[in-house]
Amino acid sequence: MIGIYHKDLETQREKLVNLLIDYRKKRGHDMTVVFDGWKTGGAEENHSVTGGIRVIYSRIGEKADAVIKRLISDIRKEWIVVTSDRDIASYAWASGSIPVSSPDFFRAIEREPSCFAEEEYDDSEEYVEPQRKGNPRKLSKKEKAVRRALIKL
Repeated sequence: MIGIYHKDLETQREKLVNLLIDYRKKRGHDMTVVFDGWKTGGAEENHSVTGGIRVIYSRIGEKADAVIKRLISDIRKEWIVVTSDRDIASYAWASGSIPVSSPDFFRAIEREPSCFAEEEYDDSEEYVEPQRKGNPRKLSKKEKAVRRALIKL
């Protein structure tokens, strides 16, 4: 979600965790954030809780992607997985979870809290460019699932 092109990655991580803490105070969702520790991490995976947000650093030699996949697989439930990584998104779909892109997630959490209750799901809301067989104005099952997940956020 924060990318890798920062001079001070630790500051960016703290900003992200603080943003999620503020969001959790408004919405009360359980959240887990996984950071890469594969270059500078410890021998063991590091777990902590900060402001109600579960923070995981992968161990040295292990990427955060592997930890995310393991979490999705071990705890079989419908996760909302925030990622812009296609591999993680495909894995989430295959595991019964719903991937949401990072930009969509940030747009969702910037909305006013009062608009969450008023927002309703409407599959005829906008025209979707046809790239598949069937009704070109009807959203696919995946697109509907992502939209439902964004409404929950």
